[in-house]
Amino acid sequence: MSTLICFGLGYSAEHFVAAFGDGFDRIVGTVRTAERATVLNAHLAGRLKALVFDGTVAVPELRAAIPEAEFALCSVPPDEAGDPVLAAFGDAFIHARRLRSIVYLSTVGVYGDRGGEWVDEETPAKPESPRSRVRLAAERAWQQLGARCGKAVAILRLAGIYGPGQNALTQIARGDARRIVKPGQVFNRIHVADIAQAIDAAFASAASGIFNVADDEPTPPGEPLAFAAQIMGIEPPPEVPFDEATASMSPMALSFWRECRRVRNSKLKRDLGVALRYPTYREGLRSLSERR
Repeated sequence: MSTLICFGLGYSAEHFVAAFGDGFDRIVGTVRTAERATVLNAHLAGRLKALVFDGTVAVPELRAAIPEAEFALCSVPPDEAGDPVLAAFGDAFIHARRLRSIVYLSTVGVYGDRGGEWVDEETPAKPESPRSRVRLAAERAWQQLGARCGKAVAILRLAGIYGPGQNALTQIARGDARRIVKPGQVFNRIHVADIAQAIDAAFASAASGIFNVADDEPTPPGEPLAFAAQIMGIEPPPEVPFDEATASMSPMALSFWRECRRVRNSKLKRDLGVALRYPTYREGLRSLSERR
């Protein structure tokens, strides 16, 4: 009987469970509130058991599930105090004899600003924002745990995530899309279905190491919005110069826009055998438009 324990049933983890959950006999996942747990348990009864983990309290039922799990997926973000999952359950992971594979979802933000140059998994991390620095520390903590207890730990560094309900088409439909122009700026993206593929491949091969999960084509940020508008048969949102847009940006958004890099995904394809369903935003947005 194979058991998956999933810390953080967020956007990416939920899509993985929806796509590949049938491969497990039992799934235990965490959410931050009792209300969310009630909703998931009502809709996914018999397939998934949702438990509450607010980042601090380690409920007994959740702790008891760890020794029964063969696979563990963590998408809970760290904070300044470190990784909350390791703080609460690190000792349980060390003694989890059945555990075969751990997948930790991280971010390409740990590479920092590279002035538009290409990065791969051999590129030294150079995080600049506080958010990315604690993320890199969490990556290393999970790797250290794996080395200590002999478990496979795959670190998946994700590019900008999009998919159902979270994409350029929905931004335009809501009326809050801004086509910001910053000369020289490019971003990689990744469809949530391809993230699910990468998680599944990492579990299947009990992979260890770091893998960039990004699309094939880093492009200027306004291109997906212009393409989405073309699909919808409407004019794209007007261009907004970056210097003008900064006045209404959050500190998090500003730190995101101040970094520029191109991310290679060759290792994902070569070592994990992942063939991207959506190698660029064009295939992804076309598919999403057909579901609208």
